[in-house]
Amino acid sequence: MAPATDDDLAALAALRAEVEACTLCDLHATRTMAVPGEGDPASDLMFVGEAPGYHEDQQGRPFVGQAGKLLEQLLASIGLTREQVFIANVLKSRPPNNRDPRPEEIVACQPYLWRQIELIKPKVICTLGNHATKLLTGNPAGITRVHGRPQAMEVNGVGLYLYPIFHPAAALYTPAMLTTLKEDFLRLPELLAHEAPGDEASPPPAASTAAPPSAPNALPSAPTDAPPSAPDSPTSAPDAPPAAPGSPPAKPEQLGLF
Repeated sequence: MAPATDDDLAALAALRAEVEACTLCDLHATRTMAVPGEGDPASDLMFVGEAPGYHEDQQGRPFVGQAGKLLEQLLASIGLTREQVFIANVLKSRPPNNRDPRPEEIVACQPYLWRQIELIKPKVICTLGNHATKLLTGNPAGITRVHGRPQAMEVNGVGLYLYPIFHPAAALYTPAMLTTLKEDFLRLPELLAHEAPGDEASPPPAASTAAPPSAPNALPSAPTDAPPSAPDSPTSAPDAPPAAPGSPPAKPEQLGLF
């Protein structure tokens, strides 16, 4: 893991200020604080959730509610702390009552996430739940089908492994899901030990390229399992129907690492 350059740190700081002042969608009028994301700017491991919840909105930090405590416990199970990873969300502002993100909100916010990925250059991105997974893969398959399966892909020129897992907030209410989440999490060290996709020393299968969807329908919404008051607005319901016609990113290459 190479340290972040001064230029990268300055760019991330500027991006944070831009997010905090953003008025590109209606959520700026109802949020308490924007939640740009936080963590090690040079980490090999990045987590991307759906949207801030109540506690996140109050503090301006991602994953500080009950789901955040569970995430910290899961990180401890593989010898990491939240300070050693980078944590962000698809949306940088809380949707009222933790409702699902709307397509126009995702379209407005996703360039911020793409720029974070470009600057941080993680080796592995853990997508938490349906919305984050569908945005980064451009694939309508639900999290129950794809969790725990690494996929080689490229985002904004960064070769990485996408690793979908259940959202911790949803797992808080479903014991079986929590067991699966813990099992998937324990595979992360093995995935992090692999060379990044595109590394000349260990060429992986051909990776596809993810780019920001060009239409609001590129990411279909899905109902949430957790109650409206649950933190971090998880989306981990049964698989949603295929997306409407549009221009989502190409399907990533499924790997047989696990």
